[in-house]
Amino acid sequence: MKTKINIVALSGSSRKKSSTQKALNSLKKFMPDSVEYEIYNGIEKLPHFNRDLDNDKPPVEVQVYRELLSRADGVIICTPEYIKGVPGVLKNALEWLVSSAELYTKPVAVITASCDGENAHQALQLNLSMLNANVFDGGALLISGANNKLNEDGEFVKNEVNSSLKLLISKLLEEVNKKGSF
Repeated sequence: MKTKINIVALSGSSRKKSSTQKALNSLKKFMPDSVEYEIYNGIEKLPHFNRDLDNDKPPVEVQVYRELLSRADGVIICTPEYIKGVPGVLKNALEWLVSSAELYTKPVAVITASCDGENAHQALQLNLSMLNANVFDGGALLISGANNKLNEDGEFVKNEVNSSLKLLISKLLEEVNKKGSF
């Protein structure tokens, strides 16, 4: 029997100091001891999706990415908004999951941390519905004006944001336990 719940987080930005990366880093302090929390930082290493490469032996970067997600009990995806949608690097990462089904019925929490973010928030949830990911009730959080709510250490300074992040994690862990993958 597993001793820890495995949560994998993906940032929709390849920038190391992006608000999405900071948001995912800030989640570490809210994770209970029963959770193994890992942030996947290889999204920009994934090749452009090509159906011809999506076979029994896809590129190594794709194999590593898929294996990481297949081992996860739950996933957190945090995205910014680029030109009123999901960044191409995140869309590409999701396209690599269409045929392999790593997110199929898996509990997935969605955080959009951006200036506005409304369009990306909706687009990401639509993309995840096409993958049959389980974006559960209470599993989506929009943090508009994210950069103004972060301090120089990359931590959210607004109590309502931190409370919302804690609640999101709690709901994700509830969903993982319901699914019985733990």
